[in-house]
Amino acid sequence: MAVSKPEHHTARKRVKRRHVFYIPGYDPFPPRRYRELYRTESAQQARISGYQISQRPMPASDGPYGWHVNAHVDGQESETDIVILQWSDIVRDSMQAGIWATYALLVRTAWVYFSGGVMFRLFRLRAGPGIAAMYPVVMLLGQLVTALAVAALVGWGLAHILPQWLGYLLGLGVVVPILHGFRRIDGKFFVHYLLLDFAFTAKHRGRNPPELDARLDEFAALIAASLQNPDLDEVLVVGHSSGVHLGVSVLARLIRAGHAHGAHPQLGFLSLGHAVPMQSYLPDAQDLRLDLRYLSTRPELFWLDVTAPGDGCCYALCDPVSCSGAAPDSGKRWPLVISAAFTQSLLPETYRKFRRRYFRLHFQYLCAFDAPKDYDYFLITAGPLTLADRFSDRKSSASVSHDCYLPQSARLP
Repeated sequence: MAVSKPEHHTARKRVKRRHVFYIPGYDPFPPRRYRELYRTESAQQARISGYQISQRPMPASDGPYGWHVNAHVDGQESETDIVILQWSDIVRDSMQAGIWATYALLVRTAWVYFSGGVMFRLFRLRAGPGIAAMYPVVMLLGQLVTALAVAALVGWGLAHILPQWLGYLLGLGVVVPILHGFRRIDGKFFVHYLLLDFAFTAKHRGRNPPELDARLDEFAALIAASLQNPDLDEVLVVGHSSGVHLGVSVLARLIRAGHAHGAHPQLGFLSLGHAVPMQSYLPDAQDLRLDLRYLSTRPELFWLDVTAPGDGCCYALCDPVSCSGAAPDSGKRWPLVISAAFTQSLLPETYRKFRRRYFRLHFQYLCAFDAPKDYDYFLITAGPLTLADRFSDRKSSASVSHDCYLPQSARLP
């Protein structure tokens, strides 16, 4: 398969003003959490790397939540507005299942991923995300077995003073409280969270729910409006985790509608810690695969994909287009795939501290590095160079995988 070399978009030009649109993953928390993360981590990175960065709230409005960033890097000043494209309300609505409804979701989600061999293909692609998918299955079944075992013990005790059938029947009364107890401490184990995440993806077998699809249209309209602002030098879309495949669909419909013509402002797409195959491998994910193919050929943007082998929740160094069976035979430009190289850009003691905290490592892309290489989230989102200029001479990492394990019938012709 021929892969064309990315073109240089323009001569390097200092970014005076930039607009960043951040698309979170499956996250029920309010957007101010991301502002606080950016505030603390950017200050730490600035101390490490020797530049200056500050932020302040944006004026209250009816628009998306955001903040304003000023950066002083190598004698150059840049201003950036960062806004969060929220879908946390949709996430929260999807997390309202009760205990037994959660187990029903477990059965349904497992059926979607196992019945057509999807999970086995995902394991062949990368084992880490497959293990993450199996984790809530094993843990929830383990919790149920534990609750039933306690119920049996209670019933056995009651059977000595009550009729045996009544003792065991009353013993079952502890099952629901025990399962509720496990759910109350889910913030330590993320069992229910992960199941609900996978269940949300599997609900429509790879298609976006209608309410999310409508939200993506709203996102595309907001980005399109920024692209009409002549005072901006760059419009940068950042997608993290499952926000990556949402970003792909948003940008595909934006470009199809003709909103990204012209070279000013430059349009960039930064995808971080993607889990695209978890959706693109599902039976009805044809629209996503078409969006991946379309975006991979477009000259209107620069697309950089960043993952890290130390992140067990992503498909590290897997080209999301090729691995989804969506790469065209010719004309493929994107994405440029690089590694955040956690083991090299974090001190050994830092990496040891986080290596078992899988969710913390999954958010490392948005955090400070002890010894950053060419990936620095804060220079990319607030520094004086566009994404295209910063990485115009960079090649994809040598260990990038283009393997695809979808059956031939599911791949795009």
